[in-house]
Amino acid sequence: IVFHRVISGFVIQAGCPQGTGTGGPGYTIKAEFNAKPHEAGVLSMARTNDPNSAGSQFFLCLGRVPHLDNQYTGFGKTADEASLKTVLTIGAVDTDANDKPREPVKIRKGSVVVTPK
Repeated sequence: IVFHRVISGFVIQAGCPQGTGTGGPGYTIKAEFNAKPHEAGVLSMARTNDPNSAGSQFFLCLGRVPHLDNQYTGFGKTADEASLKTVLTIGAVDTDANDKPREPVKIRKGSVVVTPK
């Protein structure tokens, strides 16, 4: 999976099967808005103007983005400082006029860490 959209100080976005930002999985997921603030390292579902149009695309915030709060489904956060540093490093790559990284930035592996409440 490639990061097809990188906007410095805002978000890095991935999850498009085509790597272009135009594709999805062929189904949508109903929005689950919550009180999670969109701050650096927060993982959230990308969508169109329709709140219930999320599918496979997601983004990670590069800083505090309050206008996304209660508008997008935040469902995770980077696990530690090292993973946040990786996200911020991706957020600083050189991009073209369409916010696409000039050199591909790929997700090679990932893991989910569950923190008991």
